[in-house]
Amino acid sequence: MGVGCLVGREKLEDIAQYNKAMDIATKIYDEFRKKIGHSICAEIHKIRYGKVYRLSIPEERKAFHDMGGHSRKGCPEVCGVAAKIAAEIILDIREGKIK
Repeated sequence: MGVGCLVGREKLEDIAQYNKAMDIATKIYDEFRKKIGHSICAEIHKIRYGKVYRLSIPEERKAFHDMGGHSRKGCPEVCGVAAKIAAEIILDIREGKIK
């Protein structure tokens, strides 16, 4: 959302700004996939934990929490990677490194 506030379009007709925003979004997406290995939670579970936890099922949600899924090295770390990538892009935009 922060990136969108900086580079999002104000008018639907502004295709040039849409394309600029999409280029930046793609850069963020590609960097996240490079660092984490995927962008879908279930696939990230497989990469990090060796299996998919269906968090809508109470037993699996408990097992996920018990094995550390929401500990510092679990999902919060993945979210932190995403936030760092976005923050770096925002700083680059504000410093004029990305136009």
